[in-house]
Amino acid sequence: MQHGKYRFIVGFLAVPLVIYAVFVISPFLQAIYYSFTDWTGLSPDFEMVGFGNYRKMFEDDVFWKSVGHNVLLLLVLPLVTLGLALFFAFMLNVGGRRRKNAAVAGVRGSGFYKVVYFFPQVLSIAIVALLFQFAYNPNSGALNSFLSAVGLDSVRPNWLGDPDLALWCVMAVMVWSNVGFYVVLFSAGMSSIPRDFYEAALLDGANRIQTFFRITLPLLWDTVQTGWVYMGIMALDGFAVVQIMTVGPGGPDYSTEVLAYFLYTKAFRDGQAGYATTLGVALLIVTMIFAGIVMKLGRRERLEF
Repeated sequence: MQHGKYRFIVGFLAVPLVIYAVFVISPFLQAIYYSFTDWTGLSPDFEMVGFGNYRKMFEDDVFWKSVGHNVLLLLVLPLVTLGLALFFAFMLNVGGRRRKNAAVAGVRGSGFYKVVYFFPQVLSIAIVALLFQFAYNPNSGALNSFLSAVGLDSVRPNWLGDPDLALWCVMAVMVWSNVGFYVVLFSAGMSSIPRDFYEAALLDGANRIQTFFRITLPLLWDTVQTGWVYMGIMALDGFAVVQIMTVGPGGPDYSTEVLAYFLYTKAFRDGQAGYATTLGVALLIVTMIFAGIVMKLGRRERLEF
């Protein structure tokens, strides 16, 4: 069985590794190389500028604003999205009233609710952003029209035109568009947890909150950790929602600027491809640091059943 083992392994891995190196590793290395140049992206001519782009980046106020917004998204977006998804999934699978033939059950109509929660995933993020852009319109949008209908004309905010509200409006859209996917994901994980665990806990006098923190969350932790990384990467992106919804885009007064959109404007609007690749390297480093922190802090003994 050992004869030719390594040739067999290399034969299967060689082609995938070559494809990965060409289409994934190579662009990363090229981006790092171009970050040390003054390349405009519009001509084949460029010169090496050393760490000039990196010095410019650290002195750029817009860069620090965009980093601050990405950090806020990193802190708020995964916490709110996954928290809501865990709550809804728990209610749909284990949080309902006891029924005649089952001590543990979800709320009535849970199958219908799963479809409703998952519905935003069917829509393109571009469509979702446009719909909410219309809803946030201060003159004819659904939100201010509702406020007028209930007699709150004096409270009608400017939503995306208000620097203090714009980023929170963007975050609300990102939460709405993603929470349904994680409801379905966590529901699938919860449905595989044996019902005997819940029944035994209820017989011992545990309430729903205790069963969630002592049974559901520990057994679902690997899935939650993976979801946290994915949501963090989405928070570090946010390009499509910012580009479609916001004033400017990225405004007003850079109040919704994020690294991905800042990179885009430097590369394709200002013709500073070398500086844009420097921002891309910074975004890569921030993403890797975030993923490492989440995997490190979230590491715990694996529980199986």
